[in-house]
Amino acid sequence: MSVPVLVPAVGESISSGVLSAWHKKDGDHVSVGDLLFTLDTDKVSSEVTALEAGVLKITIAEGAEVPIGSTVGEIDTAAKAPAPKKAESEKLKAETVEKKAETPTPKASPSPAAPAPSAPSPIPQTPLPTRPEGRVSRRKLTPLRRKIALQLVNAQQTAAILTTFNEVDMSAVMNLRKDVQEGFQAKHGVKLGFMSFFIKATVEALQAIPQINAQLEGDELIENHYYDIGVAVGTEKGLVVPVIRDCEKLSLAGLEKELLGYAVKAREGKIGLSDLQGGCFTISNGGVYGSLLSTPILNPPQSGILGMHKIQERPVAVNGKVEIRPMMYLALSYDHRVVDGKEAVTFLIKIKEALENPVRLFLD
Repeated sequence: MSVPVLVPAVGESISSGVLSAWHKKDGDHVSVGDLLFTLDTDKVSSEVTALEAGVLKITIAEGAEVPIGSTVGEIDTAAKAPAPKKAESEKLKAETVEKKAETPTPKASPSPAAPAPSAPSPIPQTPLPTRPEGRVSRRKLTPLRRKIALQLVNAQQTAAILTTFNEVDMSAVMNLRKDVQEGFQAKHGVKLGFMSFFIKATVEALQAIPQINAQLEGDELIENHYYDIGVAVGTEKGLVVPVIRDCEKLSLAGLEKELLGYAVKAREGKIGLSDLQGGCFTISNGGVYGSLLSTPILNPPQSGILGMHKIQERPVAVNGKVEIRPMMYLALSYDHRVVDGKEAVTFLIKIKEALENPVRLFLD
């Protein structure tokens, strides 16, 4: 009996995806739970496993766009797993032993009076790098990249985006992390990073400036009373923004554990659709790539996004003297239809104040 291998539903708004990779070959015997293929959609990547055991027949090749519910292969459940070839294995082992017995032991030869000159060793040739044929190559955008492109253009066309900047002295955060890192890691099992401080500071700023935690829906303004913060994560397939829920209720350790969990999911391509939904504000860290300054784009329907950047030692005036301090530029892009300039500037100042006095965040 043949059972079809179907493309599963992965979300209400997703109608198709790209079969990006088969993890089994045509004709392979598969067991229940074996990984069959990876499906890339415009939001997430999903791994599809075998629901039946049998021999796999592939009908749709890698790289094809497939509708949800369509058949990409079948499993012959009547076919049994091939038995291990015990007889052949024993025969090969016997032949190997026999060959060893027949091979004569080389006799020792007298050493020459003087070392004979040996031929020079050939110089290894370094293979030339291969180049794609032609001046250009052309390939279709993946559903995820198409979705990202559409989302970014939509954000620019539907919101009045403005960006304001500030800078923060990271000395206090860096010193605090250094002082408590060993004990923090021993107690909680995770490292204390920078992002958890920024999330805590963002929650405080959103509580102080609630207009930024609001969004437009038609002719209505919806103000959120929860603090689900999206953290932009770069993956091999594009940018995704998993959401950490109820950040106001989490400690720095709780936030770090959530961040670590999403990092593992992103690395393994296991971030699900539910992980990406419902955020009210986003933090993007271009500093991990070396960005010194940027103007982040809103993640609709949110009204604000905070851009973190590279920490760079710069001369700054401190109490009338010039000192070298680790400084970071902050950028807040916001929807000017919802947020006024005064509110945006005040929001960034709140972030700055919290990060330059991080002990309170740590104690909370």
